[in-house]
Amino acid sequence: MRLQHKVALVTGGSTGIGLAVCQAFAEQGAKVVVNYIGPSDRAEAAVAAIRSAGGEAMAVHADVSDEAQVNAMVETIGRAWGGVDILVNNAGIYPRKAWYEITGDEWDRVQAVNLKACFLTSKAVFPHMRAKGYGKIINVSSVTFWRGQKGFAHYVASKGGVIGFTRALSREVGQHGITVNAISPGAVMTEQELLDMPDPAERESVGRYFAEEQAIPRRQLPADMAGAFLFLASPDSDFTTGQTVNVDGGWMMH
Repeated sequence: MRLQHKVALVTGGSTGIGLAVCQAFAEQGAKVVVNYIGPSDRAEAAVAAIRSAGGEAMAVHADVSDEAQVNAMVETIGRAWGGVDILVNNAGIYPRKAWYEITGDEWDRVQAVNLKACFLTSKAVFPHMRAKGYGKIINVSSVTFWRGQKGFAHYVASKGGVIGFTRALSREVGQHGITVNAISPGAVMTEQELLDMPDPAERESVGRYFAEEQAIPRRQLPADMAGAFLFLASPDSDFTTGQTVNVDGGWMMH
């Protein structure tokens, strides 16, 4: 197993891409920490599913934009499993709004959850990784950074910041055997899409648009992300750092 004896923390790990990553990591032998915010039912269900399949997992509540909560979460993991070897900064929010209608507080909240959290969690897990001389940090950006998606100025700005942070951090921690990379997903069909577009006709129309824009003409699913995350979390990528990998079915190419 490629991740045997590793401890992986996945923020926003109870649904969508995060859940698929948790499941893939557990299948490869990692002990998985499912971070969540809000009600615990989905996180506990994810943990139960991993355990029933023979894996190890636990759910930890924390708002990853809050430094005290992040530090407490990492301390909890340290007491239980020694520390974090693999960090996936997946938690994110993406409210749609015209740029001139976004309030200062709304802008700050998006930056805090999508970008500041990457800094806080990376800083919290760094001592353990440095002591081991090894670690994997994977930050989640977005295809919208390459597109400049309208209606999401605060979100796109935060995801561009994720790529900048990834590049800068990789320069600072490489000497400790730690790699830092980013993944930019495309239009992934998740549970949130059902909430955002309850009308089946609208979902079909939007889904058809996405499929036609991609080189691979079908909707992207959370499971389509797993391989890239496994590569960047495993020893296979020990000499890959500071990079951004598009996983979007060939929508944007760079």
